[in-house]
Amino acid sequence: MDRRELSALAHADHPISAPLSDSTVEHLLRRAIRGQNAHLLDLGCGDGTWLLRALRARDGATAVGVDISGAGFDDVLGEAARLGLADRLELRRQDVAEYRSDRKADLVLSVGAAYAFGGLLQTLQAAREHLAEDGLLLLGDCFWEREPDPAVRAAMEDGPQKFADLPTTVAQVVADGWTPVYGYTSTIAEWDEYEWCWTGTLAQWALDHPEHPDRDLALQMSADHRTSWLGGYRGYLGFVVLLLRPTPAQA
Repeated sequence: MDRRELSALAHADHPISAPLSDSTVEHLLRRAIRGQNAHLLDLGCGDGTWLLRALRARDGATAVGVDISGAGFDDVLGEAARLGLADRLELRRQDVAEYRSDRKADLVLSVGAAYAFGGLLQTLQAAREHLAEDGLLLLGDCFWEREPDPAVRAAMEDGPQKFADLPTTVAQVVADGWTPVYGYTSTIAEWDEYEWCWTGTLAQWALDHPEHPDRDLALQMSADHRTSWLGGYRGYLGFVVLLLRPTPAQA
């Protein structure tokens, strides 16, 4: 079992892989989906939970989710079949940066998946390629609520993706040719719920499976994540979801 699979286990009690409550997710989907027959594309869909919830709320909508992991796909597809939605949901195990389709989406979602593209601007470019004319992008990404300790910043930005403060993040999106038509910033309560679920669910799994060969790794991964959160980025790292439309070119 690799770390990606262990991370999927950690999300069992909070399948939305972002610090967002169930009611917030429903609210965002209501704002984002226009028309009963909308086609949705989720780039970095996790197990597909966002799309399943969207299809339950919108008769006639169709959806494709793409994620390199594929963990949880079977459960979500099974639930879709039980609800009579199987013919409207497709989940593809693939690198999102390599996904191509001739069908454009009325709504592209990419929530907490910018790392898969290498950063915010690369995510915006990928979404633009898949978006139908007059389509919408639901983009979720982290930002710095306040300047963190240099060690915390280094730990959270150890890959190609770097974070800015919220005004700078929004300014970067606007400069790239997008107009925000709605936005939501996660509360500290949503962050805490997400992180306690992440660390606690993984620890619970490890304690329930004492003979599993990855038990110690899971416990260590949970403890390391908890320390990084409570002793590092809690109260510093924020999360924003922006509903975006391409800005029309000026005549």
